[in-house]
Amino acid sequence: MTEHKHFIEYANGPSLAEINETVEVPQSGNFWRNLLAFSGPGALVAVGYMDPGNWVTSIGGGAQYGYLLLSVVFVSSLIAMLLQYMASKLGIVTGLDLAQATRKHTGRKLGLVLWIVTELAIMATDIAEVIGGAIALNLLFGIPIVWGVALTILDVFLLLLLMRLGFRKIEAIVITLITVIMVIFIYEVAISNPAIADVMSGFIPQKEILNRGQLTMALGIVGATVMPHNLYLHSSIAQSRKYDRRDEEAVARAVRFSTWDSNIQLTIAFIINTLLLVLGASMFFGRGEGLGTFTSLYNALQDNKLAGAVASPILSTLFAVALLASGQNSTITGTLSGQIVMEGFINLKIPSWARRLITRSLSVIPVLIAAIYYHGSEGGLDRLMVNSQVFLSVALPVSMIPLVYFTSSEKIMGKRFKNNKVIAILGWLAAIGLTLLNVKLILTMF
Repeated sequence: MTEHKHFIEYANGPSLAEINETVEVPQSGNFWRNLLAFSGPGALVAVGYMDPGNWVTSIGGGAQYGYLLLSVVFVSSLIAMLLQYMASKLGIVTGLDLAQATRKHTGRKLGLVLWIVTELAIMATDIAEVIGGAIALNLLFGIPIVWGVALTILDVFLLLLLMRLGFRKIEAIVITLITVIMVIFIYEVAISNPAIADVMSGFIPQKEILNRGQLTMALGIVGATVMPHNLYLHSSIAQSRKYDRRDEEAVARAVRFSTWDSNIQLTIAFIINTLLLVLGASMFFGRGEGLGTFTSLYNALQDNKLAGAVASPILSTLFAVALLASGQNSTITGTLSGQIVMEGFINLKIPSWARRLITRSLSVIPVLIAAIYYHGSEGGLDRLMVNSQVFLSVALPVSMIPLVYFTSSEKIMGKRFKNNKVIAILGWLAAIGLTLLNVKLILTMF
């Protein structure tokens, strides 16, 4: 047994103390037993890659530009796998989540600025979840969007109830909802009969992506795919497994199986995002404008003129059910992330119900204002959602750069667990590349 050299110094207790080291894992055993025991956190991370914000950018990207942006979905997913590997490794090896580590290695003032930016990014994520949930309630039950927005506040109490059941049960519920979403979209894409050759060619990057409209949508996809709050979330919930943290071999095993879990779940998220874009392209590309909102897509799925012979009320109802499941899934992870960054950056602990209620209430306010201003029209909410996803892409370097720096540091991670040269170079290329694209987007917009 090799003694692990790092000793944890908490400023405010362990990350998400209520779930930290609560899930037992085998001390040895075969590959599959270990994989099953460590599986779960990856699913909670993956739902952030298939939330309503992904829907509006991926389906909208397909409807507007055909299969062109599939390469963006693919590259974004690879970047996501790289970053989530770093995030889980940071949490497992150091015992600190990304927010705690950032606060520890930065000054108080810089830590405060980074906290504000991260909180705004979480609010941007929550805005997409609120809008998606409210629209799904409207489509399924006829509840007015303004009232649906208000009702989404109750989501936080659902999470509090689930927390009482235990973290393992939350993971099982999330995996079930992911499965429901994937099955629905496999079915819908299968009957839409996409052109397979065009789909395959879409994974090859084209220079047209750098045009203004395509770039804005591409960065929206990046922002909706590689999400800042997921880096904080994964660095925390990866610590939910219980093993001997003084044993270097046990830590290495935890990193290994956490990576397997994350990559499997993110592959599923990639498949779902690909299905979303293919659905938008195969059913709606070149068939008229105005198909970028959830309601218009819901209606189009039962319109023979737009969706062809496959159109049916069942198809559109399944779409709305998947949208509601997606919003509920994302609510679970978004509120947990809010707690992580508040406790990690500013060392402020408040009751979990109050933290989650505050986060959701702050996110609901701009959505309610937009819903009332546009008289319940989805068009205004759709623009708000797309802009929120672009903001996530702009805020991403604030999380990426510290993550790549920390996990590449031998002083912080130790010689065995620091990023090797290839991983470090890829991490820095991703951080710098996304930052430059964001600068280009901002200059183009102004």
